[in-house]
Amino acid sequence: MALPRFYVDLPLSIGQQFDLPEAVARHVQVVRMQPDEMVTLFNGQGGEYQAQIVAMGKKTVSVAVQSFDDVNRESTLHLTLVQAVSAADRMDYSVQKAAELGVSVFQPVISQYCQQRYSGERAEKRIAHWQGIAASAAEQCGRTRLMDILPIVSLADFLQSAPTADLKLLMCPTGAVEYASLTERAASIIVLIGPEGGYSPEEDNNAILHGYTPLILGPRIFRTETVAPVIAGLLQLRYGDLG
Repeated sequence: MALPRFYVDLPLSIGQQFDLPEAVARHVQVVRMQPDEMVTLFNGQGGEYQAQIVAMGKKTVSVAVQSFDDVNRESTLHLTLVQAVSAADRMDYSVQKAAELGVSVFQPVISQYCQQRYSGERAEKRIAHWQGIAASAAEQCGRTRLMDILPIVSLADFLQSAPTADLKLLMCPTGAVEYASLTERAASIIVLIGPEGGYSPEEDNNAILHGYTPLILGPRIFRTETVAPVIAGLLQLRYGDLG
């Protein structure tokens, strides 16, 4: 049976003894673990650590790190999803599934048709919230590194300063290119996903001018929260580690 697995945002090393962060300790107590039992810890820097519970208080759990496993469950494909901000529950779903499907970078953007707009402290709180969702997804699915969630920017600013990639795709219901016609090899891919209502025609044209290929997946139009897991799964199957 696999050991219970928890993310801790701390440096880890063999022989180290420390108290688990409050939220992790609470989880350990909720599942009724006991002293001497083992847990798996990871800090998103690669690999996993096996640790033994050595003491438990009312609100504290102390562990001792016993060993390290240099396991790697990250995809060979460097996939960046650029997701226009959507309604809270839909955005949460997109973040969770992207993390489970091995997406490397999640870039939230504000576009013309976005109904949700965040800036300043509200934006920082949303990023922290999404980072928590990504960390929980990594705990569940076995990832050894966390999906990188970048600060919210405008779509125009992202296009102006976007990194290079082997393949740049624009999810577009009127796209001229079908999935089957994509290039056979790619090690890095950037995908633009619109909000409810998609990107505006002007935004589509701007993306195309910046080298993005409009892509259509089939005869049906997906909701925005459906697109991220569908395209991430297809691209991991074709270019990543799901094959």
